[in-house]
Amino acid sequence: MKWLEGKVVVVTGAGAGVGKSIALEAARQGAKVVVNDLGVNIDGSGGGAGPAQQTVQEIEAEGGIACANTDSVAEWKSAQAIISQALDVYGQIDAVVNNAGNLRDIMFHKMPEEDFDAVIRVHLKGSFNMSRAAAPHFKGQESGAYVHMTSTSALIGNNAQANYMSAKMGVVGLSKAIALDMERFKVRSNCIAPFAFTRMVNTIPTDTPEGQERMRVNSRMEAAKIAPFTCALLADAAQDVTGQIFGVRNNEIYLFSQPRPIRTAHAGDAGWTVDSCLERALPMMRASFFPLDRSRDVFSWDPV
Repeated sequence: MKWLEGKVVVVTGAGAGVGKSIALEAARQGAKVVVNDLGVNIDGSGGGAGPAQQTVQEIEAEGGIACANTDSVAEWKSAQAIISQALDVYGQIDAVVNNAGNLRDIMFHKMPEEDFDAVIRVHLKGSFNMSRAAAPHFKGQESGAYVHMTSTSALIGNNAQANYMSAKMGVVGLSKAIALDMERFKVRSNCIAPFAFTRMVNTIPTDTPEGQERMRVNSRMEAAKIAPFTCALLADAAQDVTGQIFGVRNNEIYLFSQPRPIRTAHAGDAGWTVDSCLERALPMMRASFFPLDRSRDVFSWDPV
């Protein structure tokens, strides 16, 4: 069975890696795919239609239907143009996969403003732009699905990624907001934290034993493993799944928790003072504090 038969899906950042695998699988599942990719390097340099067109050619070689797009998700008008292309070429839009991304890794105390802005603009603003461009069409037809890519860098933590962590945690909030606001129109929105060896992961330094070990583990995680679950979330059979945060790591699929109160302290009618906060409230909660974990501390086993 082709679970996406008759649907039109836009996949951003689909010229390589995770996005390319999702575009290919969506086409195999019967979707017509708009393959969006700027064709730039990880640092934002360069650009061209090559990567997007290559993905289209591979889809067509398998008997699928796709077209290429090189507009920037980071710009409002360009994002509108991406959705307009889906409508102009295929007459409809049924799903958006917000996968486009970039990296500007540097320790927080050294991070320049432009590196922070560049990552926020692509990951967070880009996800908003694309989702907002599709929203009126989803609302009108009372159907539609979003999948946004977040990261365990945001959900758990990593060094030298204040910009990336901020953007990816923002994507989690954006996805939940969309799920809440669009629920009455039968539109759903979910996040996936993908584990995959891509050119973004390949930027991890390997000049230390720790870095070499991380690269060894990361190199085992296949980008193509993210695609089946992503496409499953786009299928009508998953229409009751919304507002969730998932993870995919090779053959493992995770459902992540969402913040909820875990401890409480009451002061009575007198209320709290600075003294009582320091003497009572913080000591009461300290045993439940979260450590400064990094993603690799939590996912400490090799991928299955």
